[in-house]
This record gives sequence, structure tokens and C-alpha cells, in this order.
Amino acid sequence: MTAKITGGINIAMKVPPHQYEATIAFYREVVGLKPFTAKAPAIGFELGPNRLWIDEAPMLSQAEIWLEPFTQDFPGTADHLAKAGVVRCDAIEPLGADFRGGWISTPANIIHMVREPDAW
Repeated sequence: MTAKITGGINIAMKVPPHQYEATIAFYREVVGLKPFTAKAPAIGFELGPNRLWIDEAPMLSQAEIWLEPFTQDFPGTADHLAKAGVVRCDAIEPLGADFRGGWISTPANIIHMVREPDAW
């Protein structure tokens, strides 16, 4: 494999509105994770070296986990993934025309935002 993909620090949990407040309360009050609101209105929690973001997702009927792997060369990695038959799903959430990354789906339908670490 020529493309190098590494683990990122962000994990997004997309939660439908009817489960959103209870999910936030669960991680804040039951589990006791430290919250942060650096990107309000988004709510995140410290999860060891990672950040767990809880996003309200009105278009979903059940919760989903989205992961964020990093690559130093997104065009090369995108080419590698395409040759491997990986499904691109960039329409799932806009990232902007100049964003150096994109959305993919695994065979198990887990969404990943593969991006260069400094793409934000």
C-alpha cells in the first residue's frame, strides 16, 4: 500500500433528535466525561487522547459512529481507496471545495472522514 492512513483524534456520534439530550446527559452525568464546547453549538467530550463529538442529526433514525483517519496525501490516498473499490460518499456532509479530505464508507457502512491533519 502506498497511501499511509493513521488514526485521527475525532470520533463523531451522529444522534437523532429524540435521543440527543439523553445521550449528552449519559456521557456528562453517568459516564462523567469532561465536556468541551470549543466549537459550540457542537458538544464534545474528552475521551482519553480522543475527542468524542455528539452531533444532533435530524436526518437519522438511529445513532451512527463516524471516524476520522488522517493521511498526509489525500489525493494519493483517494486514488488508492478508489482502486480498492472503497465507496466515496462526499454528499453525506459538505466539507467545502478546498477541503483536503473526503468521506468514505467501509464495507460495514461505517463513515470515515479521511483528511490531511491540517485540512481544517
